[in-house]
Amino acid sequence: MTASSPETVRAGGADLAAPQLLQARELTRQFGRGRTAVQALRGVSLDLTPGQVLAVRGRSGSGKTTLLNILGGLDLPTGGSVRINGQDLGTMSDRQRVLLRRTTVGFVFQSFGLIPFLTAAENAGVPLRISRAEARARDERVMRVLDLVGLTDHAEHQPAELSGGQQQRVAIARALAQSPQILIADEPTGHLDTAQGLRILGLLRQIADSEGTSIVLSSHDKRVVDFADTVLNLHDGQVRGDLRASPTAP
Repeated sequence: MTASSPETVRAGGADLAAPQLLQARELTRQFGRGRTAVQALRGVSLDLTPGQVLAVRGRSGSGKTTLLNILGGLDLPTGGSVRINGQDLGTMSDRQRVLLRRTTVGFVFQSFGLIPFLTAAENAGVPLRISRAEARARDERVMRVLDLVGLTDHAEHQPAELSGGQQQRVAIARALAQSPQILIADEPTGHLDTAQGLRILGLLRQIADSEGTSIVLSSHDKRVVDFADTVLNLHDGQVRGDLRASPTAP
């Protein structure tokens, strides 16, 4: 995978003619005004193809979370554009972006965000209940995603009965419940030890390969290079090169 410009990254090893699921062009994001304004992003562009794993690396404050929030429609850029399946997120209404996040984009955050009094299966099924999926289809999908993350035997366990790594896997299952085309994971290994973190990175790689889900994840962890197709390095809101990576087997 090579960059077509210093700021644009395409899937390495993939056919450059592959359809672009997501296109981001010249993204800028400013917080505040005047002398106290902070430029979180400074002209970031990238492409994402189906099944690609794109990792965004950088120190705290480099703009990683801001970039992921904009790519997923949680925030809007000050300048530039994001298109998913050809549709400009900036022209969507708030309601349309909410629908996009329910159907096309799934999110996994550093804090697991599980509901403590619900079981793993119930937590994973929350998005399907919100969308009022039929009960039988919902239950089948929940068991499918729990099997995908290796937690079928823990379906009836509540979060307090699970390890940190298992809780993060439930959070991933929940994000996959609606079969999103894109999974955005912000520091998904941030609260995990080394062994658990590697398992989560391997799982995300497996999901991309087996489900065809495109994954964008942020991390300051050097190990992410081994699991991503491309690593995008951010420094003060700007792209400072990309690394070609050879994914390892989960």
